[in-house]
Amino acid sequence: MKNVRENLSTILLSLFELVVGILLLISPVGFTTGIITTAGIVLMVVGVITLIQYFRTQAAEAAAGQLMFKALVCLLIGAFCALKSGWIIATFPLMTMLYGIIILLTGIFKVQWAVDMLRQKKKRWWIAAIGAVVSILFAVVIFMNPFSSTAILWMFTGISLIVEAVMDIAIMIASLIMNKGDTV
Repeated sequence: MKNVRENLSTILLSLFELVVGILLLISPVGFTTGIITTAGIVLMVVGVITLIQYFRTQAAEAAAGQLMFKALVCLLIGAFCALKSGWIIATFPLMTMLYGIIILLTGIFKVQWAVDMLRQKKKRWWIAAIGAVVSILFAVVIFMNPFSSTAILWMFTGISLIVEAVMDIAIMIASLIMNKGDTV
């Protein structure tokens, strides 16, 4: 139970990646539209709450906190997301490039993890090394963008999220086993 608590963020992130990957495979446009629209509605609600807070706060304090500015920005960005989700979806290849950067950084982190495990003479260092190679390969494929359509790009992104989640869970399990004194 202690190991689960210590690795809860990794478990939750992996489950999140898995769910998002599956939803992207099932309905990429529908899922993305739903997320963008929901984010827009949430931003508009936050904007309204912040605007009400602005008028309920003392004038000097409200001015110092720039509450009206924050409220109006939230309302504008929220309305744009809720009403123009199609425009944001059209920029999905750019978002995928950002995802590629994150995957590349994750791969580099896993390289360090694998080398650390190897230097500590842990048996299962190669699992982290495989995870690093997979992450870096996914990032390279995303950067090269060999996809003929956005739908294929979404499918690849969904598959890569699922594989990343499975690899992260495998690495975490190997790490837990390794911490129990599993050495060469």
